[in-house]
Amino acid sequence: MNVITGKVWNFGANIDTDVIIAARYLNSSDPEHLAKYVMEDADPDFPKKLSKGDIIVAGENFGCGSSREHAPIALKAAGVAAVVAPSFARIFYRNAFNMGLPIFELPQALEIKEGEEISIDLDNGKIINNTTNKSYEFIPIPEFMQELISVGGLINYAKAEIKREK
Repeated sequence: MNVITGKVWNFGANIDTDVIIAARYLNSSDPEHLAKYVMEDADPDFPKKLSKGDIIVAGENFGCGSSREHAPIALKAAGVAAVVAPSFARIFYRNAFNMGLPIFELPQALEIKEGEEISIDLDNGKIINNTTNKSYEFIPIPEFMQELISVGGLINYAKAEIKREK
């Protein structure tokens, strides 16, 4: 069973990529460097409060703004296990999968409150709020995108394909 379980951190709607990782930190593309500053402009203490495996639940249009790949890289490197939101900016959606960051579209995302624990059951397409015992069905992820997540992103997928062809 493929399940992601973690503590929830809430953010509002229209969180843009500059809030996820501010442009002032883009002098490096090192994931460890970016992780230290993730979501800092939304909550200056967030990088210190975040634990590996925690989950961000946000409002609609998460990841809007520029097309920088640094945003999903920073989230993943900081230990964010997944992001759940009613909708994602399309380029962020694709970048997240390319970087191996699982994201899930859930119209009722903001019913899930900060501090609650949720489990995301990828095999059955369900999100279970372990705190309230409420469950939700998320919008299914296309099979190819699921494969990108399982191997850790597009680069790892391409490497595996090259090995298979030899």
